[in-house]
Amino acid sequence: MAVLSLPSLPGPTYSNPNPTRTWIRTPRYSPRHRSIKLTATLNNNPCSPAGDFLRQLSVSSVLLIGVGLSSLWAFSSPASARISPASPLSLAHAQETLDTNNGGEFENLENIEDEEMRAAFERWKSKTYALTVPLRIVALEGSLPPIWVREFLKSQGKRVRFRPEFRRSLRDIFHELSNPFNKGKINRKSAVAADLVTLGDSWLNFAIGKGLIEPMKGAEDQDWFQDLSDKWKVYLRRSSEGNLDSQGRIWAAPYRWGSMVIAYNKKEFQNHKLAPVEDWSDLWRPELAGKISMVDSPREIVGAVLKYMGASYNTTNIDSQVVGGKYAVLQRLELLVQQVRLFDSQDYLKAFRAGDVWVAVGWSSDVLPVAKTMSNVSVIVPKSGASLWADFWAVPNASRLVTDQIGGRVRGPSPLVEQWVEFCLQPERALPFKEEIIAGASPISLKSTVEGPQQRRNGRPKLDTNLIANIPPAEILSRCELLEPLSEDALSDYRWLIQSLQKPHHSIMNRLTRSISSTVPAFWSKLQSKAA
Repeated sequence: MAVLSLPSLPGPTYSNPNPTRTWIRTPRYSPRHRSIKLTATLNNNPCSPAGDFLRQLSVSSVLLIGVGLSSLWAFSSPASARISPASPLSLAHAQETLDTNNGGEFENLENIEDEEMRAAFERWKSKTYALTVPLRIVALEGSLPPIWVREFLKSQGKRVRFRPEFRRSLRDIFHELSNPFNKGKINRKSAVAADLVTLGDSWLNFAIGKGLIEPMKGAEDQDWFQDLSDKWKVYLRRSSEGNLDSQGRIWAAPYRWGSMVIAYNKKEFQNHKLAPVEDWSDLWRPELAGKISMVDSPREIVGAVLKYMGASYNTTNIDSQVVGGKYAVLQRLELLVQQVRLFDSQDYLKAFRAGDVWVAVGWSSDVLPVAKTMSNVSVIVPKSGASLWADFWAVPNASRLVTDQIGGRVRGPSPLVEQWVEFCLQPERALPFKEEIIAGASPISLKSTVEGPQQRRNGRPKLDTNLIANIPPAEILSRCELLEPLSEDALSDYRWLIQSLQKPHHSIMNRLTRSISSTVPAFWSKLQSKAA
C-alpha cells in the first residue's frame, strides 16, 4: 500500500483532529472496483475550497510521481527490459490516470457489461433442459397389450424414452441373444443390446446356463415379487445352471401365462355323432385317427402321454415314476403318433382352420386367437390338467461383452427396468387379459380364478370353452403344471422314446429329434458325446 502525506495548509480551522490525507491503493485484481482508488480523509465539509484544492493537488502529485518514475525506469533499464511486460507500478499509474481522466467512460462501460451479463444470465435461466431416461425392450409379437405402452408413457411423463420392439418368435429372440457370444459380432439393434427381452419358459434355463441373461438385482425385495404366489416364487429361483434352486437367485419376471388346450370342430363332431373332447384320453379314440394336428414339441407330446397315464409332466425318471416304465410310455406314444396327422408348430392351426383335421392341440396363445375367428369351435383345458407356459422379462447380460458398439447399454440396464416390471404386474394390467383382448393371463391371477359368464364383444359369437377370462377353472388349474427344466436322466428317456418309434414314422422321428436338438442344445450335445 502506497501512502502519501501532505502538510496542513493555511486556511479555515477544521474540527478534524487529524488533517492528514491518505490515499489507499486497492488491489488490481478486484473485479468489481477500479485498479486504483484515491480516498481522502477530510472533515465533515467535503465541498469546502480547501477540500477542492487538496484533491487537485493530490491528483497532480500522483501523476507527476508516476511519470517521473516511469521515465527513470525507461532510461535506466537495458534494451531487453523495454520489450518485456510493463512493470506493475507503471501499469498502476497508467490505470490511475485513465481512471481519473476517464472515470465516467469506464463507469458507463462497466454498467453496459453488467447489463449484458445480467441479460445473458436471464436467458440461461429461461432455458429448459429435459432429462430423458431410455428404456428399450424386445418383446414377443402379440404378447404385449398395446395399451400398456400408452399407460406406461403416461405414468412416467416426458422423462422416459420408451422403445418397444417385437420379434415373431421366441426362437428369434434367443438366437439374437446367443449370436454375439458365439460369433463375437454385435448389432446395436439386436436383442442383446436391449434393457429387457421376452423369454419363454422353455428357453429360460438355457439362457441362464449360457450366461445370456443376468439376475434381476433386488427382486426379492420388490413388490411385484412379493405379490406373486408361492408357485411362481419356487419356479423363479434358479441356480447359475438354470435349475430350480430354493437358495437360487431371481433371473426373470413373468408377465403372461397360459396353458395347453385342445380345440375341436363342433360341427364335424355333431355331424358324425361324436362325443365332445374332455380330456387327454380322447386323443386315442379310434374315430379321431388322422383327424388331429399337434405342435411338434417333445415336452408336450411326451407330456400328454405322461398326463394320460396319471404321471407328471416333470417326471424325472420314467422307469421309477410311471407304471410300466419306459416301455409302457413308448406303447402309448406309438398309438398317439398313429392318431396324429400333422406334428408342426407352424402349420397345425392352418390344417385345423381348413378342415383337414377336426382336433388341434397347442398353446392357448396360438389357439384362442384363431378359434375366435371361427364358428362352431370349442376350446378346452383337459380335465386331468395341462402344462402351463409363461413369458418372462429378462435382462440381457451385455456387460459380459467387451465392446463399445452398443453404447451405454454395456454399462448396465436402464434404471427404469424395475418400474416397467412393477408396472406390468400391477392388478390394473390384468384388464386386457380379462377382456380377452390378448391371449394369456396376468401372473397375479395364477393363485385365483375369475368367476362369472363370459361375454363376447364386437358382435362376435361366444366361444365355447371352459376357460374363464383365459384362466382354467380352479379344479383343473390345481392339476396344471409349469414345465421345469429336464434333468439329464429325463432327457435321456425322451431321446430313447423318440428314437424307439417304429420305422413307418421315420419322418416324425426326425422332426422330433431336430426339435429336441434345437430346444435343448446344451444337454443334447452332452448326450451326443456320451453316445459316441
